[in-house]
Amino acid sequence: MDTNLKNSYDVIIAGAGPAGSSAAIRLAKAGMSILLIEQKRFPREKLCGEFISPECLIHFQELGVSPAILAAGGTSLYDTDFYSRSGKAVSVRTEWFGKGESPAIGLSRAEMDNLMVEQAKRIGVDVFDETSVTGLLMENAHVRGVKVKNKMGLETQIESSLTVDATGRTRSLARKLEARDAKRSAAKYVAFKTHLRGAQIKLGSCEIYVYRGGYGGCNQVEDSLFNLCFIASAEDTKRLDSSAERIMRELVFTNKRAKYAMEGAVVEKPWLAVPIERFGRGDLVPAKGLITVGDSSAFIDPFTGSGILLALESSKIVANAIVNSRSIGLDLKMIEDSYRKNYAAAFDSRLRVCSWLRYAAFAPWLADATIALLSVNSGLLRHVARATRVNPDPVIK
Repeated sequence: MDTNLKNSYDVIIAGAGPAGSSAAIRLAKAGMSILLIEQKRFPREKLCGEFISPECLIHFQELGVSPAILAAGGTSLYDTDFYSRSGKAVSVRTEWFGKGESPAIGLSRAEMDNLMVEQAKRIGVDVFDETSVTGLLMENAHVRGVKVKNKMGLETQIESSLTVDATGRTRSLARKLEARDAKRSAAKYVAFKTHLRGAQIKLGSCEIYVYRGGYGGCNQVEDSLFNLCFIASAEDTKRLDSSAERIMRELVFTNKRAKYAMEGAVVEKPWLAVPIERFGRGDLVPAKGLITVGDSSAFIDPFTGSGILLALESSKIVANAIVNSRSIGLDLKMIEDSYRKNYAAAFDSRLRVCSWLRYAAFAPWLADATIALLSVNSGLLRHVARATRVNPDPVIK
């Protein structure tokens, strides 16, 4: 932590993933003073499907990171294949989401996030890495800034007109406002991730596998590595001693295609694991002066391949709300009302669709039936696929 940095900012953002970094870049470009706080030191591994939907390319262009992202060695992904337990598949074409024939990109979060943080620094964002937010500065239930501590134990307080929680699924800032005796819901699922070498997956494809109690996905990223992520129930995780290798071989491999694709692959990096306590919307404005974005605002189901897109979209919505209020001095009510309205318009429909598909994904017989149905009705398949991102198109019969 640089002790020469300012003690107050227009906006403080906690979390330097795609939501936090992109919001910081947009606000700094608008001439605002921005502090971006990150608990880790970049580059760092992150549990994520590492599937960058083609719509993200527009955001990268606006943020000024498009050339760097495209030059980072990621893999072009042209379709996503969903496999039932028996191996029956249905394919969703990436071109349905982007402009023209823009592919999706398989790129590690370590690489992508680092490129975005470096861009934030270049345009004037102050960045504290290896720094934790230990508390919120409160005044009459109004968040006025944060208390932070760096890896050396140095503590300080920094004020802001507005604070943004971009800490992901943990919602670590929002949770500081919860009653100390409030019970957190036990996680029903656990997600795992690693990088493999030698997976038998068709070049240019992302594969999704359903099995009892969860689903997983694999696609190639840079350096000829394959990113493997999967979700298991907390019950199965406990039964299999929380061993990612056992869960992969005894649960994920009950899907015939998953077993074929990865049985001979070699694990190249340490496994990551995180509990999943919730899907869907969280509180967008936990308190006056505090706003959530990205996974902190809503955790969208990984099988949609739109988590990074949601992060970039939500950060653009909140950045626009903040910038548009500057003429009257960062009016918090105006910001909050604008954010809630435009967020609902952008995401409520797709989050409802995802909740329906999630029900099918976690029930193997229903997932198998859904894949079978969609495999013979291309119009319905496209309608459902697009509904995970935008308001649904009419069903093509």
